[in-house]
Amino acid sequence: MSRALPAVRASLPRSLPLQPIHRPSASELAALGTVLCLYRADSNELAGWQQAVAAHACQGLDSEGVRESLCFTDARGRCCWRLYLLPDSDFLAWDRLVSGLAVRPVGSEDASVGERLWRRLAGSLGGQRWRMCVVQLHAVEQGSGLAASLAPLSSLGSAAARRIARLESADGAVDAPPRPALHLL
Repeated sequence: MSRALPAVRASLPRSLPLQPIHRPSASELAALGTVLCLYRADSNELAGWQQAVAAHACQGLDSEGVRESLCFTDARGRCCWRLYLLPDSDFLAWDRLVSGLAVRPVGSEDASVGERLWRRLAGSLGGQRWRMCVVQLHAVEQGSGLAASLAPLSSLGSAAARRIARLESADGAVDAPPRPALHLL
């Protein structure tokens, strides 16, 4: 780990106002419809939701098209959960949600193929493996809890999910049949 980051943090003035921390509500997430969920390989589909304290929108353009996601971060500032917009998602609900979040560009679109492969390998060796599934999120417990069920995809949605999974080196099946059971957190 670099020692430069603590030095930079120590040099920042303490009088800067803190930005408000925003995490979308379960109801806002449920309105999105079908999304691609990436979660840490050592947890389940909704563990990142429990750990998240803030979220921001990521938008990028690569050689295969536009990619939009919501990145949820934990108290240490690490990404712990990601949701990707798919052709099967509710675009209007997505736009409403993203309009209230900070937007950051996706960092890998300017990197060479070799650099992207190196980052993936480093992430894998560092324990940052991602799993994926296509889900429909549900607000439960009067909107204070979140549940997920697997969701079917259109052929266009399947192609987009496979592309994202490949770019993110995520494990999991895109075309798995939906299961009726809900996971509650």
